Amino acid sequence: MSIDHYTYRVTWSPEDGEHVAVCVEFPSLSWLEATPEAALAGMRQRVAEVVADLAEHQEPIPEPLAEKHYSGEFRVRIPPELHRQLALMAAEQGVSLNRLASAKLAGKSI
Repeated sequence: MSIDHYTYRVTWSPEDGEHVAVCVEFPSLSWLEATPEAALAGMRQRVAEVVADLAEHQEPIPEPLAEKHYSGEFRVRIPPELHRQLALMAAEQGVSLNRLASAKLAGKSI
């Protein structure tokens, strides 16, 4: 597995006055640097070290999100009244509740 497959993000940290890099698959890690490029490079090096340490100790290594397979299904619990409102809205628009919910989650109109 390559550390290139992990999900990295670099943002400005006003509190620290530097750029902070994180890796989604390793939420306890972060790296601060003056430039975004240096922050990303530092974070990638840190992830490589952690992955090597986990492998050496035969501990589970997080799977990159990019390599996970998603079924396209998940359950969401909502209050019954909201369920009723959404079902009514879907019926009025002539679409399934699933299609309405999917469109709303994507920020699209039907």
